[in-house]
Amino acid sequence: MKSKAILFCLTFLLMSGVGFSQGKDAPKSIISQDVSISKYHDRKELEQMQKGKLLGLYNERIEIIVKILPYIAFATKPGVTMSTFGIPDTKENRNALDDQIDATSNYFQSTMDFQNKILPYSDRANLIAAILFYEETLKALHIYSENNRF
Repeated sequence: MKSKAILFCLTFLLMSGVGFSQGKDAPKSIISQDVSISKYHDRKELEQMQKGKLLGLYNERIEIIVKILPYIAFATKPGVTMSTFGIPDTKENRNALDDQIDATSNYFQSTMDFQNKILPYSDRANLIAAILFYEETLKALHIYSENNRF
């Protein structure tokens, strides 16, 4: 009975180890999967919103732009990997992508820390204008991606 329990535990550990190791080598998307905008707004809608909601929309649009713009030479939508472009899937290239993802995450986090402290002092009209500008930029990225092969 004791040997069956040990065998079961050993088998479970081996199976879970195989499962985790396979995920490590899977190709990573150049653009994060969580970059999408659920809705575009017009000025009238934005003017009816409270400032707190506007601050959230502003930060959401910054996040999307920060996670997409550096990569538009490759893609503008999630799901594209280095292999898609014929970039060798070497350890060095994967590490470079991991480093870039970490740097982007750190940059975004420091930007959000700053925005959360300073942005509430912004003028509401300027905040609305900035949101509309960011949304137009994101719409332009969609047009760009339609004219691009990926």
